[in-house]
Order: sequence, then structure tokens, then C-alpha cells
Amino acid sequence: MASGHSDPPKLPKAIKLLIAGGFGVGKTTMVGAVSEIRPLRTEETLTDRSVGVDDLTGVETKNTTTVAMDFGRITIGDEFMLYLFGTPGQERFWFVWDELARGALGAVVLADTRRLADCFPSVDYFERRGTPFVVAVNCFDGTPQYELDEVKLALNLGSAVPVLLCDARRRESGKEVLITLIEHAYSRRPAAAKEASVR
Repeated sequence: MASGHSDPPKLPKAIKLLIAGGFGVGKTTMVGAVSEIRPLRTEETLTDRSVGVDDLTGVETKNTTTVAMDFGRITIGDEFMLYLFGTPGQERFWFVWDELARGALGAVVLADTRRLADCFPSVDYFERRGTPFVVAVNCFDGTPQYELDEVKLALNLGSAVPVLLCDARRRESGKEVLITLIEHAYSRRPAAAKEASVR
């Protein structure tokens, strides 16, 4: 006999993701572009005090910087609720990374081909923690274009790390990056579970 009650709606699975990378690479832009809520930003205006501290080479027009984090949210289908945390890019704010990284499924490392070396701290950080990550090359106007294999080689990435092009200003491009990250992170979970069981 039917009870007359329908199944409750399936709640989205909450997933925490990080958006990382060097100073001025587009982290705040990406979070803002994909978030379905008004993003939380902790930006401050760059002042004369940052001269000699923040390297503005290649991003001379940048006049603000994230000092703690950016936060946004996006729903993918009816299954996933993604909580996005953009990390600060400058070294003096890296102390907040450990707190932001706690409980994260994975990370996007945004790359700028004009300042590719700025990716290394993020790549090293997530490799050390064993956090799954993808590298998304942000296609700034007028920047040199390289083959993705060249980027992977320059960053000394393992063959399993996905590298893709993106435009941090475009919502659909950002969503594609996030979906690639989720697929990559979940593809690694069985292997991680096997390793844990062996130990």
C-alpha cells in the first residue's frame, strides 16, 4: 500500500575545492565568474608599501590583492554543491593555506604563461599534501600560447595531472575546469584507498 509520500529530493553532495596560483593569475576572477552567489572577497588596495614586496611584472595594471581568501558556490547538476575557496597568491599570506586546504577534495592551479614559475609553490604544496590538482592555463589577451605538453614539461608535472586551457572570465570555461578537477580527484580515490589498505 502506497504511503502517499514521495522520496525526499536528493541533496547535493558538498565538495570543497581550492583555486590557487600565483599573484594576479585570475583566482578572484574565476571564483566570481562561476559563483552562483555573490562571492565573498577579502581584497585590499595595493599601496606604496607593496613596492618591492609584490612583483607586478606582467600584471602592472593590477591594483588590488586578496589577503585571506575568496569564497563562492556553484551547483553542478542536482548532485554536487561546490564550495570554492580562492587562496591568496603572495608568499606573505601563505600561512592561511593549511586552514583553507583542510577537507578539500582537490585544487585548481591557475597558470599565467607570462609568469609560469609562479605556479611552482602551488604545485609543490599540493604534491606534498597528496591533494589532487589540475593546472588551468588562463588565456590572458596577448599572452604567449604554448602547447599543453610544453606547460606540463615546464612545470615538471606527472603524466596523470590534467592540464587544460581556460578563460577565468567565462563561467562555462570555469565550470569545465571544475568538472575536470572533480573527475580527476575521484579517479584517484580508489587507488588511494588501495594504498591505505596495503599499509
